[in-house]
Amino acid sequence: DKALAADLAGDLQARADIANRAEGDLFLSIHVNASRSTAAYGVETLVMGESPKETRYNENALFENNRDDLIDMSDERTAAIVRAYIQNLQFTYGQYSQALARCIQNSYVRAGRHSRGVKPQLLRVLYATDMPSVLTEIGFLSNAKEAAYLKSEKGQTEIARALLRAVKEYSDYVARCRTAEEGEEAALPDAGQGQEASDAGEAAGKSAGETAAPQGGKQKAGAKEAGKQKTEAAEAAGAKPDGKQTAAKQGGKRAPVRYAVQVLASSKPVALGSSQFGPYRGKVKQYRSEGRLSYKYCVGDYAARDEAQRQLKSVRRSFPDAFVVACRDGRIVKEK
Repeated sequence: DKALAADLAGDLQARADIANRAEGDLFLSIHVNASRSTAAYGVETLVMGESPKETRYNENALFENNRDDLIDMSDERTAAIVRAYIQNLQFTYGQYSQALARCIQNSYVRAGRHSRGVKPQLLRVLYATDMPSVLTEIGFLSNAKEAAYLKSEKGQTEIARALLRAVKEYSDYVARCRTAEEGEEAALPDAGQGQEASDAGEAAGKSAGETAAPQGGKQKAGAKEAGKQKTEAAEAAGAKPDGKQTAAKQGGKRAPVRYAVQVLASSKPVALGSSQFGPYRGKVKQYRSEGRLSYKYCVGDYAARDEAQRQLKSVRRSFPDAFVVACRDGRIVKEK
C-alpha cells in the first residue's frame, strides 16, 4: 500500500479498476475521518455529487493533504464533464448509491452511532467506479474518544456488523425493485386487446431504470389520455379505434414475439441519441405500452428469452435495474 500511496491518484484509480474488472454489484470504500476541530465526531456516508453549498471542497472536514482525494473543479472542461456525469447518475446508479448510503447510515444509528448524514462529494474513487458506489467515514481519529472506540475490538466489531447489516438491507431493496419491475411488465396487457394498464401498476414498477426522463409538470386528467392510449393500442394492432376490425378478420398473421432488455421508461418520448442512454446512445429502440410510462426504451432484439437474459448482465453494468421484456410490432406485450 505504501507503493500505491506514492501516487494517490493512481491508487484511487487502481481501487476502482479492481472493482470494475470484477464486475462488482456495488463499491463500498471504508475510511476514517479527521478534522481541525477535535470536537467533530460521528459517521457519514458520501455519494458522488456536488452539494449546492460546495463548489470545490469541504473545508470543514478535510485537511490540506486530503485534497487529492477530490476532483479539482477549477478547470472548466473538467467541471463540465464531471457535472454531466453527475446529472447522468439519476438514470444509472444514482438511486442505488443513495439507497446504499441510507442503509449504512440507518444501520450506524441502530448501533448507537451519531449520524452526520448522507452527503454528496466530488470524490475521485467514486467517479471512477462503474457501479453503485459510496464512501463511508466510520469516525474521527481527531476526536480522542472516538479514536479510542475505533481502535477497540468492540468498536471494530460493531462497525463491521453495522456495515454487514446495511449491505444485506441494500441487497433486499434491490431485489424488491427488480421484482416490482418484472411484476409491472407481467401485468401489461397484450397490445391486441386495446386495454390500458393502471397507473398504479406502472408506478409500482418504477425504479432507477424507469425514472429517467423528468415528468415535466402535473399529470393531466385521465379520461382524454386513456382514450388516446386505447386508440393507439388499437391502431398498433391493425384495428379501427372502435375495436371491431381485428387482425384476424383482416386475415393477417401476427408477428412472432421478440425479446429485448428494457433500460428506460418515460411518460414522454426521449431522443434515441440522448446522453441518458450512456454507452447505448443511438443503439436503443423505442417501444410503446399502456399506462403513464408508455414509452419504453430497450436494447437488443432476440428471438428467445434466454438470449436476452445473456445480454442482460452486460447491460446492467450501465443500467442496474434493466430487465428482459417481450415485444411484438413495436409494443411491449405480456407473454402467455
